[in-house]
Amino acid sequence: MELDKKILSFLQPGLVEKIRSESSIKEIPKGTEILREQQYVKVLPIVVSGLIKVYSRFDEKELLLYYIESAQSCVMSFYAALKNTPSKVFAKTEQDSTVLLLPVHLIPNWLKEYPDFNELFYNQFNLRYSELLDTISSLLLDRMDKRLYDHLKKKTELNHNKAVHMSHSQLANELGTAREVVTRVLKKLETYGKVEQVSGEIRIIDEW
Repeated sequence: MELDKKILSFLQPGLVEKIRSESSIKEIPKGTEILREQQYVKVLPIVVSGLIKVYSRFDEKELLLYYIESAQSCVMSFYAALKNTPSKVFAKTEQDSTVLLLPVHLIPNWLKEYPDFNELFYNQFNLRYSELLDTISSLLLDRMDKRLYDHLKKKTELNHNKAVHMSHSQLANELGTAREVVTRVLKKLETYGKVEQVSGEIRIIDEW
């Protein structure tokens, strides 16, 4: 598959050509685990299209960390690759995705030769740090009904779909809570007229 140069338009043309010649593009189906905790990172992903979920796992519970969207990469993979340390996170495709895979052994030289390449990762670190602050603020200040509503709203926006097709257990994993809590809060949101649950999907029907 030929890479559309627009996806890397923020980089110098010389680097874009090197990435195109040295990297590979892969079509990855939805639900594919592409990185596991303790796995060494051999290729660094840049999402061309689709969506990748990055998460941690604690005592058999998953906790969503962030999503990687088009023209974005994974800062946790970037750090692990540069330091040659095992990954601390898991990554799974949330949608059918097209991913550009950069060989990690070439990245240090590219960073030195093309300083603007650093901007991609500086921007990603800044984005993830901002998201972390938002998450901490939500954990400290928001009730679970607001957290769950905001999470559902974000998922509809990321997937360009008005409905969320996930089980209560899956939502609980992403929010770091129990399935019973999600079930109870969803019923509360239905009572408030914020969401409706029909045939295995959750649909937002009113703004918060």
